[in-house]
Amino acid sequence: MKTTLVLMTFNEIECLNLIFDKIPKPSPEAGYDEIVAVDGGSTDGTVEFFQNKGVRIIGQSKKGRGDAFMQAFKNLDSDLLIFFSPDGNEAIEDLPKFKNIIKSGADLVIASRMMKESRNEEDDQFFKWRKWANNAFNIMANLCFKKTGPFIYDSINGYRALTRQAFERLNLTAPDYTIEYQMTIRAFKNKLNIVEFPTIEGNRLAGDTGAPSIPTGIRFIKRFLSELFGK
Repeated sequence: MKTTLVLMTFNEIECLNLIFDKIPKPSPEAGYDEIVAVDGGSTDGTVEFFQNKGVRIIGQSKKGRGDAFMQAFKNLDSDLLIFFSPDGNEAIEDLPKFKNIIKSGADLVIASRMMKESRNEEDDQFFKWRKWANNAFNIMANLCFKKTGPFIYDSINGYRALTRQAFERLNLTAPDYTIEYQMTIRAFKNKLNIVEFPTIEGNRLAGDTGAPSIPTGIRFIKRFLSELFGK
């Protein structure tokens, strides 16, 4: 099973300088055969960084996280893609887990920030606005779309792996940060085998998130309604 670790980037040079060398080189133990970057048009030196490291770069044809997923599957011939954002949020030590779980029969594997023994970056805060919103959208998705299998605790997290066979069944269309939510919902609809494992989400190493809370929340509501009513 050819497996690619896909680094999702847009102006992440500060984080890359801190984290890239900690990412294991491709090997059976690492759980992937190659590392490829999908970049959304960085202008801060991210592209040059990858060039210096010898990492293949796939440029996005359009802006948006959804397009990054589409470009990855379009330009790669791998059977399995693991999506990783090198910003400090996602635990590098979890990378080998994805392929092992896929080998056991999963179609989609999600590193969950909401399960027992996991951690969300807001857990140390009194007001956990993003976590609470994520939980609300998650409950909505499970109640309205899940047909089989266990309750899924983190339908939104982007730290995940998807097989090509599953991708081809989902017909994903979301161009933005709602792509993972759409992916999980459509996996529910298609009765795919979704498996989660608990992950410890770290704090972002540098810069700001590219997804402001209120506008992103509105997009998630629209995505949910679109999937609910089939538009």
